[in-house]
Amino acid sequence: MIAALAAQHQVSRQTIRSYLCQYLAYQDPCVLAPCQKKKGRPLTPDEKNMRWALNRFYYTKNQNSLSTAYTQMLKERYCDAAGKLLPEYPSIHQFRYFYRKHKDLRGQYISRDGKSAYQRNHRPLLGDGVQAFAPAVGVGMLDATVCDIYLVNEAGGLVGRPILTACVDAYSSLCCGYMLSWEGGTYSLRGLMLNVLADKQEHCRKHGIEIERNAWDCGQLPATLVTDMGSEYVSETFGQIADLGVTLVHLPAYRPELKGPVEKFFDLIQESYKPYLKGRGVIEPDFQERGAHDYRKDACLTMEDFEKVILRCILYYNTRRVLENFPYTEKILAAGIRPHASDVWNYGKTQPGASLIPVTRESLILTLFPRVTGRFTKYGLKVNRMRYKNEHFADRFLRGGTVTVAYNPEDVSMVWLIEDGRYLPFDLIEGRYAGKSLEEVQGMQEAKKQLVRAAAEETIQAKIDLADHIGAIASAAARGGKTKIRDIRENRRKEQNRTHRDYWKGGKQDA
Repeated sequence: MIAALAAQHQVSRQTIRSYLCQYLAYQDPCVLAPCQKKKGRPLTPDEKNMRWALNRFYYTKNQNSLSTAYTQMLKERYCDAAGKLLPEYPSIHQFRYFYRKHKDLRGQYISRDGKSAYQRNHRPLLGDGVQAFAPAVGVGMLDATVCDIYLVNEAGGLVGRPILTACVDAYSSLCCGYMLSWEGGTYSLRGLMLNVLADKQEHCRKHGIEIERNAWDCGQLPATLVTDMGSEYVSETFGQIADLGVTLVHLPAYRPELKGPVEKFFDLIQESYKPYLKGRGVIEPDFQERGAHDYRKDACLTMEDFEKVILRCILYYNTRRVLENFPYTEKILAAGIRPHASDVWNYGKTQPGASLIPVTRESLILTLFPRVTGRFTKYGLKVNRMRYKNEHFADRFLRGGTVTVAYNPEDVSMVWLIEDGRYLPFDLIEGRYAGKSLEEVQGMQEAKKQLVRAAAEETIQAKIDLADHIGAIASAAARGGKTKIRDIRENRRKEQNRTHRDYWKGGKQDA
């Protein structure tokens, strides 16, 4: 029977015999109950020293090993005045046992790696994550990453690694739009938002790819945009998108799990193309190690080639990737929605709670243009040290005052006065700046300033020389006595006859 019970409960025969002997000895089933845990006893002097050593040498940012902390403990607490080790001291095994018995993992991570590393890599993830604030379509998550590939230009010269910026719907995980460029910051965000509004069928056709409209049917802005605390996302320029009715949500620091869909998007996209582009500029995990292969020498794709690759990967991500962890409800199951991002997106757009904002391309561009304070003067509206005009604002030019103006950094030919939610255009007065970027105009203005500054000293010296010459002439012409003022007309007629010349004859003689 002992053998049968041991096999049934998967314990050893000796365990069964021990239980049986205890019961037979006491004749009471309570003897088999677990013993009550003894209350903690006070630490011994050695244990106090071990606790002190752990706090002093192990739980610190220096990240010493247990062996180093043990050696430091012996040096500080178990040596005499001459530095000789005392006869009695705890062993390294006792030190390790005490550490394992009393260790606090949370305190260890924070004390050794810092609180930020704990929040990023070790903190328990007990919330519902994205589903807590994205119960329907319309919550877009923004982020950017540097692609793991080197690209070249048309002439074959190395350019570097491009930046991929993306907007991913948190509910369906559909990629609503992307921007592949060499620049980051607000420039890439402006391009990303324009791509979100773009006709994706037409956009793919420009790159030689034909798709069905329902494969990527996204042409409206998500009503909520979730970002991290990056400088471009919290900037005043991008914050202006709230004028279109969009709500911006900035996640707290070190919470990447709250925007998991867009983080996962970058991982999946790069995992999709990297196996097939090895040896063509794709970098491997060892690219920063000493003696590793220089992957820059393998680069052969241009930005246009790589964008076609990215588009193919996004189309696969949207239409063929299986959403294994999507929270299917009974209603969605009954509708037979396939587990693909595009199918979930197309279904979610028609359901209550979907929050998408229709926006025109022009209004989006004007909203995301940087803004500056302009000033009305009788010479026009002065913006960025340039003058602009609008015939309907003659009274405002005379009255003066300051206003808020939106401008295009790439072309200063026009600015827009923002008033009562409207954008009123003003044309550039100074034609020499037409078609130029603000940077070019500022360069011209600065060059002019440098020329004027360089000539200023010469001008001062020239004024001094002029004063000297005039003074010398005046001194030479000075006469004693008073000037005769009678017969002025007669004197004038004589001088006219004396100085009068025939310019025709004078011209021939000169010739």
